[in-house]
Amino acid sequence: MQGEGEPLLLIPYLSADHACWAFQLPAYTEHFSCIAIDLPGTGESDKPPGPYSTHGHADQVAAFLGAIGIERAHVAGMSFGAAVAIHLAARHPARVRSLSLHSGWHASDDYLKLVVEQWRTLATTLPTVADVVIQAIFPWCFTPDMYVERPEFVETLVNFVRSRPAQPVDAFLAQTEAVLAHDASAALGEVDVPALITFGARDLVCSTRFAEPLKSGIAGSELVVFDHLSHAGLHEDPETFNRTTLGFLQRQ
Repeated sequence: MQGEGEPLLLIPYLSADHACWAFQLPAYTEHFSCIAIDLPGTGESDKPPGPYSTHGHADQVAAFLGAIGIERAHVAGMSFGAAVAIHLAARHPARVRSLSLHSGWHASDDYLKLVVEQWRTLATTLPTVADVVIQAIFPWCFTPDMYVERPEFVETLVNFVRSRPAQPVDAFLAQTEAVLAHDASAALGEVDVPALITFGARDLVCSTRFAEPLKSGIAGSELVVFDHLSHAGLHEDPETFNRTTLGFLQRQ
């Protein structure tokens, strides 16, 4: 927890812990009291055996907010965190003041499932989950330009991933099972708070093919597409990402 102001809950992406929001916290904490969490299976949270689910995590997050005495919060989720955030807003509307969904999706399609199955296969062959993230997930998250033009930044991100608490393979597999099973199609119509939806135009894994279902499914939502970014725009260009997201949050 950092900062002062209205509470802003930050939900991380697949395999990541709360530190994945490191490039956002300096900007966000000037305006909000930020609560960045480790979902079950990651970071310093427990790693219970599966199955995990995005709606189950949403219920756990709602209970967590109650346990720490936060009645209602702005909620931001990145990728897997966005999937959890959709269910949180739909299942626990009294807990959510606004919703920011970054590189998210409403329901896993065949393309996404194929990508995730590749990650699952590599998780059983590479030495650590960190190696899976660096060798298999990172290339889906960043543009080729970043690898070519900013190799030192890529190395910084690699070192950062290796510095975080190690995720057990079983926990990674349980999380990816939740990704494969995710379907919030019916939940979209239950979201009744201001919502921002962002995508990178160069993202393949959660591409803008998911933009229209989310935009039309969540009444009154706003859509922003970053033309120059891929999946993890919050890392590749935090200045643009933060300017856009803070603009939305401060209007709520």
